[in-house]
Amino acid sequence: MRKIAFKTLGCRVNLFETDALASRFKAGGYEVVDSGEADIFVVNTCTVTNTSDQKCRQAIHQIRRKFPEALVVVTGCMVNHRKEELIQSGIADYVIDNERKSAIFDIVEEHFKLGHSDPEGYDRDLFSYQPAFDTFHTRSLIKIHDGCNNFCSYCIIPMVRGRSTSRPADDIYRNIREVVDHGFKEVVLTGVNMGRYKDGDTNFETLVEHIINIRGDFRVRVSSIEPDQFSNRFLELFQHEKLAPHMHICLQSGSEDTLKRMHRFYTASQFREMCQRIKTFRPDFNLTTDIIVGFPGETEATFQESCDFAREIGFSHIHTFKYSKRTGTKAAAMPDQVPETEKSRRSEIMRGISLENKLKYFEQMKGHTQRLLIERIDSKGIARGYGENYIPIQLQEEGLTKNTFIDVTLNEILNHTNEDKMVFNASKPKNFS
Repeated sequence: MRKIAFKTLGCRVNLFETDALASRFKAGGYEVVDSGEADIFVVNTCTVTNTSDQKCRQAIHQIRRKFPEALVVVTGCMVNHRKEELIQSGIADYVIDNERKSAIFDIVEEHFKLGHSDPEGYDRDLFSYQPAFDTFHTRSLIKIHDGCNNFCSYCIIPMVRGRSTSRPADDIYRNIREVVDHGFKEVVLTGVNMGRYKDGDTNFETLVEHIINIRGDFRVRVSSIEPDQFSNRFLELFQHEKLAPHMHICLQSGSEDTLKRMHRFYTASQFREMCQRIKTFRPDFNLTTDIIVGFPGETEATFQESCDFAREIGFSHIHTFKYSKRTGTKAAAMPDQVPETEKSRRSEIMRGISLENKLKYFEQMKGHTQRLLIERIDSKGIARGYGENYIPIQLQEEGLTKNTFIDVTLNEILNHTNEDKMVFNASKPKNFS
């Protein structure tokens, strides 16, 4: 039995694809290992920033240096961006683009049978991944969309993921039924630009409505999504017990001037109105976001507008990116590039706001009941997981079981000063029987 290990960098789309590949290899008789010695290593790369490229290179070189006899397969967005560079470096045995990533199992099988394989001979297909049953996660990621047509001035994703493409709705429903039947209690919808999903007459909100009406005891979470003018009909869906009241909606900047130069397709005012409508439907709704600091031409005043906006909306988490110049994008040629030291200073300020906001949101949720999905139980009997509002929770009770739901009351907030470790200590409700 050959051993295979996976290293995944980047977004949830990559995580979905790695889970599906790992499940396929396990079904094919391979032993999937988390780390350590393996016969095959698959590195699923990201290229959204220069830092991402650097981390990917380090990961590949470390594997090759430590396991010189292993078969190394590199795939993902960095391949689509820097394919020739990776091939010429000779650091990997196979360099496989996103469009052929789903064929990696067949490519590896062919390699061991014939001593070689030609990835270019396989068909391009973004969605032909088998349902992932044996994964690295308790949640099941469901890829519904790939590619992007927005061409924001800073972003390389349309160049490495291609144009907007939606997975057939019937395939999505079938995938979800299969993973729910297999025992998964949470499915996470993921894609590059999910809000633009379109398959015939089925748009994103229709897709979600059909998904939450699939039979079974499970919940649905929407992962990172671009800010569209969500209809009231879509927002009403969050009253359904299966649809988790949390969305990670990508703001990028709270400055009208900066948003224009980013070529974003909304204004800060429109984003604010959208958030206000969401909170009207669900006052406890958990909003998280991405913000880029140090975009070319961002002044101290326009950065302050982003800070004020982030505080006003109250995002409970802000994934802060320092602007990274990507060759081939319009922003790379813009004047008034912000020095790296200033980007770092602004990044720390924004992360501080994120911590403040998270603590305020957690204080607001004290005493509330959440439906905890138990994801793991440690050696001390402490169960950990997330509530429907994507709040991290820990609970210590007798007789708990992994991958089950339990209603809990949110009590004490632990680790106030560390956003990554902040968690609610919970208990069973007093009327629990």
